[in-house]
Amino acid sequence: MKVLLLKDPKDKDSGPDPYIKELGSYSLEATLIPVLSFEFTSLESLFEKLSHPECYGGLVFTSPRALEAIKICLKEKSKKEAWSKSLKQMWNIKPTYVVGKATASLVEEIGLVPQGEKAGNAEKLAEYICSREKPNSSALLFPCGALKREVLPTVLREEGIPLESLTVYQTAQHPDLQESLSCYFSQEGIPASVVFFSPSGVKFCLQHIQKLSGDLINQVKFAAIGPSTAEALRGAGIAVSCTAASPTAQDLAAAIHAALQPHSCSGPH
Repeated sequence: MKVLLLKDPKDKDSGPDPYIKELGSYSLEATLIPVLSFEFTSLESLFEKLSHPECYGGLVFTSPRALEAIKICLKEKSKKEAWSKSLKQMWNIKPTYVVGKATASLVEEIGLVPQGEKAGNAEKLAEYICSREKPNSSALLFPCGALKREVLPTVLREEGIPLESLTVYQTAQHPDLQESLSCYFSQEGIPASVVFFSPSGVKFCLQHIQKLSGDLINQVKFAAIGPSTAEALRGAGIAVSCTAASPTAQDLAAAIHAALQPHSCSGPH
């Protein structure tokens, strides 16, 4: 059975993509199609803020892209030296809150210690932060995308925990998306399952997939990596067959495998 994954491949140099590997262990043949492209912005402003850890209570990351923005800053020799010599140590005295394993491992790559990665989504991370931070303390610095959801900022604001958001990337549709989807459907046919990895992915892909699937769309099991993506699919009128228990390749593969079993009685989650 074929599964279409609407996500970027993992970095080329770090071995096979874990999602393809895990789905393969259930004899599911997965294909990746990149959906999004990113443009980084405000990098000078980002590094200026990172240069003043004394002004903040800690850091919050809900996306791997925000770490990519920092890594771009650190390519510059003088910034890399400042980070290695003192800034990294000063930030490490403070908490670095993250959602999910992918973001956590990028935090480790820049020499910081992540907390809260088991939260898995923004709602749970917000609860975790509220349990550890005092109201009206120093602001947490939150480098984020232009399309960030308001869940985390809203919960923290209600609890009186200051958060300073800085938009460091814009999200757009990948230039090859439409062509890649058309090629996939003409060569592979209609997949047993289509997996969405972000609300933006739903926005950019769903109509193309509906058009390409035609009347056979009801045979496709739609899967989501997490609750916000599932919510976006339902908002677009799509029945969600399964949502990964946590945003990992193992949990997603297990959920899809279960959803594709004949006569599954579990119903939509």
